Amino acid sequence: MNSLNQDLCQIVSRVEVADIPKANQDPYRMRFHLMPPTGWMNDPNGLCWYQGNYHVYFQYRPFQADGSGAVFWGHYTSPDLLNWTQQPVFLTPSETWNLHGVYSGSALPTDDGLYLYYTGNVKHPGNHDYIHTGRGHNTGLAITQDGIKVDSNQLLLQNKDYPADLTCHVRDPKVWEQDGRYYMVLGARTKDDRGEILVYESADKLKWTHINTITTPQVFGYMWECPDLFVLDGQCIVSMSPQGVTQSGNHYQNIYSCGYFPLYGDFRGAYTLGEFRESDLGFDYYAPQSFEAPDGRRIVIGWMGMPDADYTNPTVERGWQHGMSVPRELRWNGEQIITVPVRELEKLRGERKELTFAGKISCERKEGADICITNESDSLEIMLGDDAEIVYRCGLLTLKHTGINACGRTKRVAEVEKLRKLRILIDTSSLELFINDGEQVMTSRWYPEHADTIELSGQGAVTIYDMKALEITYLI
Repeated sequence: MNSLNQDLCQIVSRVEVADIPKANQDPYRMRFHLMPPTGWMNDPNGLCWYQGNYHVYFQYRPFQADGSGAVFWGHYTSPDLLNWTQQPVFLTPSETWNLHGVYSGSALPTDDGLYLYYTGNVKHPGNHDYIHTGRGHNTGLAITQDGIKVDSNQLLLQNKDYPADLTCHVRDPKVWEQDGRYYMVLGARTKDDRGEILVYESADKLKWTHINTITTPQVFGYMWECPDLFVLDGQCIVSMSPQGVTQSGNHYQNIYSCGYFPLYGDFRGAYTLGEFRESDLGFDYYAPQSFEAPDGRRIVIGWMGMPDADYTNPTVERGWQHGMSVPRELRWNGEQIITVPVRELEKLRGERKELTFAGKISCERKEGADICITNESDSLEIMLGDDAEIVYRCGLLTLKHTGINACGRTKRVAEVEKLRKLRILIDTSSLELFINDGEQVMTSRWYPEHADTIELSGQGAVTIYDMKALEITYLI
């Protein structure tokens, strides 16, 4: 690790020592979600299982909660997804090819170390639009033996190494091993504003050759960020976060989306893409990344935020912003991905309350809750505290924010032919809705004045579990 990288890590540690105690006094700090120790958090990076621990690296701006400032990689580890340790900052903008930020990337666990591929961002001075000129999006590689400190850092690919029809926007490498070879996908934007994914191949993890491009026959957004490619129960899946997709009815309601195509054929050669489905229909979910757990499960974590949104978070004034979704398990049911919270979270369940209702009922809850509802009618209404209203009627499930601290959030709608089950994870400033055992998901931040009541109107049964907090150790 070079001396500048080391110095920057020490500076960040001093900032965290000063700010973490203050941040943790904030009532909006969540109980069972990962958050930045201080400052700003966005994309999850380098998700993996390595040497007996889950590793969650993440985009991190430790000095500014508003999203400005230098971009680092923060780092959490856990043996069980419940007990977490905040590790020292891992990557810093300390090389010529990453001077303006160590952007998103992924992990490749190997016998000779953990390989972390990432985008090094450089903005050259001058009169540039930073789309067609002026930006360097470089693919870098940091190698670590222990997963905690960088042992080596090198530049692998520059803009000149990408296809000639692309803009400067090529980023977010996701790397994996398959059939004795190594593969990398990169998100890209063409000069005629078409989003696509580049496929690279390598024999040694260092020298990479472009072998294919994945895109749609018709333009589907101008940029495909945060690509992922994996096999789920025998089905090849291409996941990404497209920018520039226009809202169509109840689809693509956010400024940017995230979702997946089933891929038929061979991603390295001839292929066709199936229907695109959105991964999450709420306000705050973007840039998800998946990885394989040691037991073979495919787990995904997303950033509980949305870039360039017209809604905000009041925690900026308290010195921090954003968090991660709970880890979620992915399954393929033959037609679509099913997404459910990982089973480890059930160990956080505490006191249980079971109720049936035919009409309107009201009950109280504590700070965190796991609510499991079985619906037996054509309509259902739920009021959470004084801010969030969930209404199912006429085949539509609507999440509305109605409180004075909605911060610009209004409503999001999911098309649900028949609502059978609804699971709601409630944290102090987040909501995650899992519809019909994970057929659809809606994620949102929320900031109620009071959140200790639940009202249900309809017919069915509900089980409410109090949720304990994650154990998080801060290295200060």
